[in-house]
Amino acid sequence: MVKQSIFGRIAQLAKANINSLLDNAEDPQKMLDQMVRDYTNNIAEAESAVAQTIGNLRMLEDDYNEDVRNARDWGNKALAASRKADEFRSAGDVTDAEKFDNLAKVALQRQMAAENEAKGAEPSIASQREVVEKLKSGLDQMKNKLNQLTSKRNELVARSKTAAAQSQVHDAIKSIDIMDPTSEVGRFEEKIRREEAKVRGQQELAASSLDAQFNQLEDLGEQVEIEARLAALKAGGTNSTQAIGSGNQSAASASTVDEADFDKL
Repeated sequence: MVKQSIFGRIAQLAKANINSLLDNAEDPQKMLDQMVRDYTNNIAEAESAVAQTIGNLRMLEDDYNEDVRNARDWGNKALAASRKADEFRSAGDVTDAEKFDNLAKVALQRQMAAENEAKGAEPSIASQREVVEKLKSGLDQMKNKLNQLTSKRNELVARSKTAAAQSQVHDAIKSIDIMDPTSEVGRFEEKIRREEAKVRGQQELAASSLDAQFNQLEDLGEQVEIEARLAALKAGGTNSTQAIGSGNQSAASASTVDEADFDKL
């Protein structure tokens, strides 16, 4: 029963369609690994069973060859006894002639028994030889299937690793996509733009404050000049009119007196 089970698995596994099994598998790589282990174990069991079957065949062949040799030997002994009997009969020794004839008959009887043994073993030997050839063929097919499985598994593992590497490269490229505002480069660029804008704002504020300070200085200088000219007028200085003429644009621009007040002078 054990042998039949192993032989049945040999036939079943040899006929297995690898691609069909993989199409229905949820995880082909794991299934291939398991199939490789199963095939390896089954091949080891099958080789042991086939070796035993071949051993049985060789024993049958040995027995058959021994029966053939025995038949030949007994045939030779029967022939030798018959000739000896003929010699004694020619010499007139009937007693010894009968004795060797009887020996020849016994030898012939044993020859026939050996021949029958050999002839009876021939069908079993032929059947066993056929079984052994089929088992050897099945083992060869299983080994070929195992090679296919191993190659398929290696191919699948390589493809899986390639896909994983491609995915990593894709993720890496995506993370540095300068056109993608959500990428690290995009976020860093946005941060720098904000810092640059802040600096421009600070520069504008600084420039506005500086202009105001210069305007204050100009107003202060103008007031100083007006006070100086007024003092010159009061002192009755000879250059007061010229000074007023030369600075009349500044004085006029600085005056906030109503023009009607001048008409009263």
